[in-house]
This record gives sequence, structure tokens and C-alpha cells, in this order.
Amino acid sequence: MDISADLRARLRGIVAQRMETDPAHDLAHLDRVWNNAQAIADEQANMQVLLAACYLHDLVNLPKNDPDRHLASRKSAQIAEPILRDLGLDDPAIRLAQHAIEAHSYSANIPPRSTEARILRDADRLDALGAIGIARCFVVAGALGRTLYDPKDPFAETRELDDLTYAMDHWRVKLLTLPKDMLTEGGRDMAHKRVSQMLGYLEVFAEEIGHPVPDNWKST
Repeated sequence: MDISADLRARLRGIVAQRMETDPAHDLAHLDRVWNNAQAIADEQANMQVLLAACYLHDLVNLPKNDPDRHLASRKSAQIAEPILRDLGLDDPAIRLAQHAIEAHSYSANIPPRSTEARILRDADRLDALGAIGIARCFVVAGALGRTLYDPKDPFAETRELDDLTYAMDHWRVKLLTLPKDMLTEGGRDMAHKRVSQMLGYLEVFAEEIGHPVPDNWKST
């Protein structure tokens, strides 16, 4: 077993015991983020740091409606420090991993300053897109008791967008906008591909509810 495979196995074992999960933030999510990170990483990335950050970035996972959600990534980075040290990472690598963990969060709004942080942020956001992204959106909405869409105005053409009430509004508020915020070329390319897949689903969804998709939902 090579070093990266051994480290990944150890990290998976740690998070399986310590991570508070929900259906959208579980071990499978971490596996997908790591796959995304490998797909978009360049030769400048420290892959050991990136691997550790991918698996430890959601150690503290607060619900979307928790008032302290914006602090979750900072708390995850703090908890990760002794884990990273026990795994044998040196101080510079630990600091890199902690920064990547802190800066990955959408709600924390911490600018990523390193290659690893930019890759992790993109890799995590990619998991909110495509087929998995659709599933995760609706799973989270169901867990929070949110309605699928507003039957009177499903695409918010005459009302304010409200993704705290309607799951579909979250597509326009956040998900469909993610490609333009990607920080890596690979992340941007994958994001556009996955959003195109989502828009295909959206057309079928709109047909089934008898309401066409407005043009402003189709431009990302």
C-alpha cells in the first residue's frame, strides 16, 4: 500500500468515528470531494495536504439553518490540528491543511490563499452540482422541512427568491451561480458541465409542472 492509500485509509477510519453526518455530508461526500480534488489538481498541489483536508473539512457539520454554521469550517480546522499531527504531518503541512479546511466553506467567506485551499473549495462545491448535487439539494430540503417549489410561481418571476422555504429557489440563489466562482480551470470546466446536466433536468421538471423555465435561470 502506498503512502497516499495508507493515509486515506487512516483518514476514512478517523472520520467514520468522529464526524457528525447527515445524508448530504457523509463519508461518501468526502470520497467524492477527494475524487474531484484529484481531477482538478495541478502539479503545484501538495497532495498529502490536499488529501488530509478533503477528509477532515467537515469534522464539524452544522445544519444550514444553524446560526453558527459560518463557524463550522474554523471549528473543523481546530479539531483537525491534533489529528494531522498524529498522522505525521509537519507544522507547515498542518497549517496548509487547516487553512484549506477553513477556507472551503461558502458561508465562512474566507479567501483561499493557497493552491490546496483553492482546489478543496472547488472540489467541495462541485459536489453540489450535477446528478449528485440535485439529490443532495432535495435531501437537505426534505430534512429541513422545505417545500419543493412554489406552485403559484415556481421560478420566482413575480416574487423574491426564498431558498429557506423552497428547495428549487436554492438552484437560482446559489447552485447555478457556482461555475463563475470556481477558482481553478479544471473546477470551472467541470462545474459548467454539471450545471448543463442540471439545466437538462430542470427542463424536464418544468415540463412536468407545466411552467416553462425563464431565460434568467438558463444563463450561468
